[in-house]
Amino acid sequence: MKKRLILGFVCAVLLFIIMTSNDNTIVQKITDFIVTDSNDVSCYEVSTTYGFPHLESDSKKPILDKNIFFHETSCFGEKGIILNPRQACAVESAAIMNPGTTIYLLFISPSPISVETKEIVKLLSSYPNVKIRRIYPETYTKETPLEDWYKSGVLMKSKWRRSHMSDVLRYLTLWKYGGIYLDLDVVVMTSLENLTNFAGAEDWDDVAAGVMGFSSNDLGRRMAEACLRDLKKNFRGNDWGNNGPGVITRTLQKICSTKYTQDMSVSRCHGFKVFPPSTFYPIHYKKWKKYFEKDKNNSTMKLLEQARAIHVWNKLSKSTKVQVKDDVPYSIIARKYCPKVSSNCGDHF
Repeated sequence: MKKRLILGFVCAVLLFIIMTSNDNTIVQKITDFIVTDSNDVSCYEVSTTYGFPHLESDSKKPILDKNIFFHETSCFGEKGIILNPRQACAVESAAIMNPGTTIYLLFISPSPISVETKEIVKLLSSYPNVKIRRIYPETYTKETPLEDWYKSGVLMKSKWRRSHMSDVLRYLTLWKYGGIYLDLDVVVMTSLENLTNFAGAEDWDDVAAGVMGFSSNDLGRRMAEACLRDLKKNFRGNDWGNNGPGVITRTLQKICSTKYTQDMSVSRCHGFKVFPPSTFYPIHYKKWKKYFEKDKNNSTMKLLEQARAIHVWNKLSKSTKVQVKDDVPYSIIARKYCPKVSSNCGDHF
């Protein structure tokens, strides 16, 4: 009992520090402690015909600039691929709010679909603009700026291989096909179809990589290529955030000729749009619990009125379960923007 109390106290202190600290060094060290990530990436080397159809062998390749991409970089064992309801909610919301766009959910794992996920896949597949595919990293990186880099095995030495593969794929996929990338914990609440060449500020210190788009025009190509160059040059396997938000932030600092996110105007960034935090990250990660608190429902929903999408910080919130019928902000939004998933996931979401 004493050990449990001590452990609970330590965790509480660490969480308090990360929620209140403005010191990025401290936050990174605490993140190292809190963020867990499976280092099982054995499926990355498995080229089989199992699982979902391969994207690269699809007769209908993604149409340039007409796509929204999600990636799931986990490896799944014999139990099969698992897609939880919150991840499925992100995909469904994108499909509903962007009917003229193809929504791609891309897996790396060659595993078959698990029993518990079959119904979710069936629900998502009922939308004509949703495609679920698999990619094989070695093939996917061929004839791209990352081919030799990936073959070098740098990624496999990373402390967070799965998360850093997600970072790599978001920039590589936009380089290959153009369009929009979304994290699997982003619920879309308005159409994104009119957006090109954009990202969103997480706060006024950093640009985030959870919602961003590069088109196939000159500016989009310049951004995509610059991000891949930065990724290769500055990749750090021992720094969780350096290869995701770090890439887009550093790239924009160069292109916009400013170190400060608040100064990244469209004119200064040569046409690239950096949206304020209220657009995609209205609730900062330090305050993620607001999405799940009923007593602050009205004030939180007010904050979300101007948002095009919300990022619910799955790495921090995934263990917080809510009832589908609860009047907490996340449940209210899920019932509206991912109705099929929320109606078929059971009592808890």
